[in-house]
Amino acid sequence: MPPQMPSPSAPGATSDETTAPHPDHTPAPRGRFVVVLGVVAIVLVGLNLRAGIASAAALFHDLQAVLGYGPLVAAVLPSIPTLTFAFAGAATAWLVRRVGLERTVLLALVLLAAGLGVRAIPSVGMLLLGTVAAMCGIALCNVTMPSFIREHYAHRTSLLTGTYTITMSVGATAASALGVPLALQLQSPTLGLAAWSLLAAVSALVFIPLAIGSRPRNLPGTSTGLSPMQVLRTRKGLLITGLFTVQALLAYSLISWLPVILISRGMEPAMAGLLLAGMQLVTVPFTLVLLPLAGRPHGLRRAFMLCCVTVMAGLAGLALLPLSLSVLAVFFLGLGISVFPLVLIVISRSGQNAAETTAISTVAQSVGYLVATAGPFGMGLIHGLTGAWGLPLWLLVVVALAQMVLCLALTAGESGRPKALRTERVGA
Repeated sequence: MPPQMPSPSAPGATSDETTAPHPDHTPAPRGRFVVVLGVVAIVLVGLNLRAGIASAAALFHDLQAVLGYGPLVAAVLPSIPTLTFAFAGAATAWLVRRVGLERTVLLALVLLAAGLGVRAIPSVGMLLLGTVAAMCGIALCNVTMPSFIREHYAHRTSLLTGTYTITMSVGATAASALGVPLALQLQSPTLGLAAWSLLAAVSALVFIPLAIGSRPRNLPGTSTGLSPMQVLRTRKGLLITGLFTVQALLAYSLISWLPVILISRGMEPAMAGLLLAGMQLVTVPFTLVLLPLAGRPHGLRRAFMLCCVTVMAGLAGLALLPLSLSVLAVFFLGLGISVFPLVLIVISRSGQNAAETTAISTVAQSVGYLVATAGPFGMGLIHGLTGAWGLPLWLLVVVALAQMVLCLALTAGESGRPKALRTERVGA
């Protein structure tokens, strides 16, 4: 799944032996208690980052029935995460410079807990407001947590980043599977959504000791002189931004609407939630297969093609196969959305230094999430106009074809050697 979303210090950017804290950063704490507490906090934050999104997907049908909102709100609601990620994520570096890295994470967790909690109020306005606040918290964590890992665990970056990304998938899987049963137990879809605020609140409490003593400073690479337009004037900058956009569009469209599609065809909501959980669970073992493959000569292209072919097969299966064979389509979709860590590898190999990598990652995420909002919103809007899911699914197949073209272009003559972004102009 996408899944997404880590920042420039993603796995693969540097080796554990060579990664070092940025000069602007304070030394990592040495106390055993703080070290262990930091690891616990990383796991808890990872569990939170997709739970607030995945827990809602299987409840959209019930929420619309209970709150009575129309097709416009139904299309807007699943579009909020990507739209918020684009704008709130871009403001993270400014916030860190003023309050500090750890305090920014703490603020993000408080926002997440408050936003999820507000959704307990059975009101369309509170549902939208709470979702925006919660997604702002997730957006801040998306950018700051990889930097937190790099600063405090400089010689265990790959291990901790891997743990962090896996817990994100685990959290999404658990939230997808438990969302409907929890709402049924609480006898309210809004209370079912709000229940996940408890996990965010616990995470915030754990982070309080880590936030004590945090001071304002820069994130790694934020002093780069590269502007967004300079990045987008490079061939690689355009291709990576395009690839990040289409994979985010595919992933968030599926996470948002897969349960609703299955429910509209007669599947029980709890089973639809389980299939959404299964789609995200498949990404964990498949990622463990893809990453070693991507490290071999020309292996990155093969890994990309596996993801592109399987996501197209899954989308076609979802459109054509009977409901009884939906499990097969969902399995292929899970394989396909495992493309996200491969995109991180491409970003980490771009640029000759952390500043250039940070610049291209920031642009790719900001522009990518903004444009990717058209996926969940467009699917909901088209379904509202046509009353069917066939056209939205076939349009996603076209997007998947575009993803394949971008992957082929990015891996043409792949060498794995970083190339200076400033010298790689469009058309080069």
